[in-house]
Amino acid sequence: MISLPFIVSLLIIAVLLFWPDVGVVARWREARRRALRVRREDALKHVLKCEVNGQVPTLNSVAGALHIRDGKAAELLADMEAHGLVTLGEGRLRLRQPGRELALHVVRAHRLWESYLAEQTGVAEAKWHHLAERKEHQLSPEDTIALAARLGNPLQDPHGDTIPAEGADLPADIGQPLNAAPLDTPVLISHIEDEPEAVYKQIQALGLRPGVKACIFSKENGCIRFWADGREHVLTPILANNLTYVPLPGTTPEDLFDEEFLSELQAGERARMLGLSTACRGAERRRLLDLGFVPGTMIEVDLVSPAGDPTAYRVRGTVIALRREQARLIRIGNRETIPMETAAR
Repeated sequence: MISLPFIVSLLIIAVLLFWPDVGVVARWREARRRALRVRREDALKHVLKCEVNGQVPTLNSVAGALHIRDGKAAELLADMEAHGLVTLGEGRLRLRQPGRELALHVVRAHRLWESYLAEQTGVAEAKWHHLAERKEHQLSPEDTIALAARLGNPLQDPHGDTIPAEGADLPADIGQPLNAAPLDTPVLISHIEDEPEAVYKQIQALGLRPGVKACIFSKENGCIRFWADGREHVLTPILANNLTYVPLPGTTPEDLFDEEFLSELQAGERARMLGLSTACRGAERRRLLDLGFVPGTMIEVDLVSPAGDPTAYRVRGTVIALRREQARLIRIGNRETIPMETAAR
């Protein structure tokens, strides 16, 4: 005879497994639906980016972009075709209008969220892409409109990618890989690819960002040597391939070599601030601006610590200590020696 406790246990197990919406089975099914939706949207992003850049999306390219087997990619594309998102006619993978609209929304949401993380939070740069990869699938079109308005409708994300306006098409990527730049010719870094992650971290550690001016002066022995942001950098061609440049007319190599940063200012000197480096973003940028480091401000060295770092600077009558890496974010000009009588006061 079946005991009452046994029957109660079975009922409890049944409730835990099959209760609508919150049971294990319901949550498992919801997780599967969510994972399939994310894969669809990631595949649509890949196809859209291929199309706007004149590339041909294929089953293999989708599998590679999503890190799945070809068989899984084939199942995914068949499902997307059944839902009217893509067409596989004539052996060519193309977006249908609903698929194009969804892909544009996801790209826009991703780039806006990266901009939010860069400008409004203190989240480490290395985490922006992964967090945006998750958030892009959660934001509704109304959410992205509100987020864009909050950010002042930015035109580019922190990596230099265009943020398409609501309802607008995605433009093609511009620029060429940095390793293709001519020697002794100033260029502007317009984009930094954030994948693969290991490569991006190496570029990030060098302080290179979109908007930095660069000039290659050597390509030999498997290395590309170039000047950017006031110092020399060395990259392999593989790493340099993840940086994109556009021409920088009207600028000479000497203009780049003559750039100076606050970290170079010595005791007994002062200079006028020209601006903040593009490497300075988010909370760090707001903090420096709040402290009075704004273009046109005169800055002088007040005191250098015995170890040489940090250094105290006098800014608008206030003494502020900065570490060397912080001072490297501040561009200066009109460097001069402080007259003895001024220094004595």
